[in-house]
Amino acid sequence: MKREPSPHVNPEMAAKIKFLRLNEGLYQHQIASLLGINQGRVSEVLTGKKYPDVSPDGTLPLPF
Repeated sequence: MKREPSPHVNPEMAAKIKFLRLNEGLYQHQIASLLGINQGRVSEVLTGKKYPDVSPDGTLPLPF
């Protein structure tokens, strides 16, 4: 069975990921599950590999 790739993260998702980690204290796997992406995508955002200049934003609705 072939696995489907995780959706790409956009700047709005990156802002929400950072907010959920910093302000809500969620773990990477919890954020990934909530947003329907894999944990590796969350890690890329939190380590600054993707969207390092995006600020956390808690006003964006879920899901995207």
